[in-house]
Amino acid sequence: MSHSVPTGSAGQGSTRLLAADTNQARGLAEYAIDFLRHPLPVGRSTLDLLERFHVDSVGCGVSALARQANAPTVLRREALASPPAVGSRGAICLGSRRPVAIEKGVAADASAVREWDSNGTNFGHDAAKGRTAGEFGHNDFYPVALAAAREAGFDGDQTLRVMLLIDEIRGRLAEVFPLRKYAIDHVHHGAIASAAAYAAALGGDVDEIESAIGMVGAHYVPFRAIRAGHQLSDSKGASAALSAEVAVTSARRSLAGFIGPKDIFRNPLAIYRRNVPCPDGQSPFDLELGLSGDAFAIHSMHFKLGLYEHQSAGALQALVDLFARCPGLAADPDRVRRLEVAIYEPAFSIIADPAKRTPTTRQSADHSLPYILARTLLKACDAARGGSATPGWDSLMLLPDDYDAERIADPAIAALIGKMAIIHGGPEYDARYPDGIPTSLTIDHASFGRLESGLVCHPLGHARSDQAATAALVDLKFDRLVAGAVENPAALESRVRLAGKSAEEVAELYAFPIHGCDPG
Repeated sequence: MSHSVPTGSAGQGSTRLLAADTNQARGLAEYAIDFLRHPLPVGRSTLDLLERFHVDSVGCGVSALARQANAPTVLRREALASPPAVGSRGAICLGSRRPVAIEKGVAADASAVREWDSNGTNFGHDAAKGRTAGEFGHNDFYPVALAAAREAGFDGDQTLRVMLLIDEIRGRLAEVFPLRKYAIDHVHHGAIASAAAYAAALGGDVDEIESAIGMVGAHYVPFRAIRAGHQLSDSKGASAALSAEVAVTSARRSLAGFIGPKDIFRNPLAIYRRNVPCPDGQSPFDLELGLSGDAFAIHSMHFKLGLYEHQSAGALQALVDLFARCPGLAADPDRVRRLEVAIYEPAFSIIADPAKRTPTTRQSADHSLPYILARTLLKACDAARGGSATPGWDSLMLLPDDYDAERIADPAIAALIGKMAIIHGGPEYDARYPDGIPTSLTIDHASFGRLESGLVCHPLGHARSDQAATAALVDLKFDRLVAGAVENPAALESRVRLAGKSAEEVAELYAFPIHGCDPG
């Protein structure tokens, strides 16, 4: 039976526990209904953090569309050619006022915000509760909440609750079920959350919401095949978008009367018990979900301070720290004789894969620790020539231009990568993940000799880093991403904040012009 309990000091507020011996799909439906229709007060710090994650995602999406990134452009074009269903208000694609089919608009916008792989992320870790499955996840699914709000006529404060609901469900699932261990892509947690939240927002009852969750869990399970191979494709970046699309489709079908499988988490043939055998009547996990205050998973989610796989943030911070400790280090990367990085699993397998030493696509380069470090070293050299002896995150922030074809093919990148060694740090490093991003960096330099960063665990951007400094850099990142794409970045930032917005403003939230983007 589900019940509410007080949380500890990690996040003051109440929670609801969905025990492993209950029908958790039905429990999620009841939770979603109560969260949206019988709301308890949510902490100001939670809502402020949620607003920042949403604004950050919009900056990423606007930039991707303005630069005509392939997958978002293709999916947006498809959406603009798909009118809403009869009786539906439809969704609004970023940069257009034309209503489109809801599932198509959601796919287009989710693809845009995810394309640069630069929006928020989580590592599925709640040490206080012993829930440390460590599954990845990202704040990719806010377009689902915007589409639901437009259809339901929600104001900005109600819309924020739908966004928080999605982040809470997917964030807590990430703490208890490691999808990657079974070759399933992490976006599946977001799809479950999106189906539940969308159906609840549109007035669905417990049976209808359970049906939507069941369809997602039975029919639409994305495998990590999209991430296999030496060079990654559009499918990697658009995985969340396609899962959001089928989540909304499942929810709308359930609301129309289609009946999907029930009790999906205890179904012996579904991915949960199939991969983690359990006694009849049980799922592999308890699931605890926030109800009020600041008892929400969003407080353990992280920001990216540019375009890079978040597993590399520790190495970037180590490099920034060395620049600060050794003025002049950035001046001449040719004098770096060797650069060695020690890192943890799973980062070692993901971003230090030998195939990542020769990326040819942006999707591969931003998941290549050697490329990320080499490009940062070259940016540091440019900053030093411009008068900055100790370049920091603000001048080293990796942006879309850092991953264009010319820079990926730059011989200077290949030369620096040739001097790099990335090693697995062993049990000491592995034990510190996912609480942190444990990384150390050693440089053998022709002028300065051996330089050691020491162990970095909580780089800026991490949930346990300096939050004021992180917020300032996230704001700077937004301005840089949308510069040239909109007339006034500050006005855009104000426009897409949701607190206090009317239902009419929410319905048109994304209907602002984007330079270089078809207005539809």
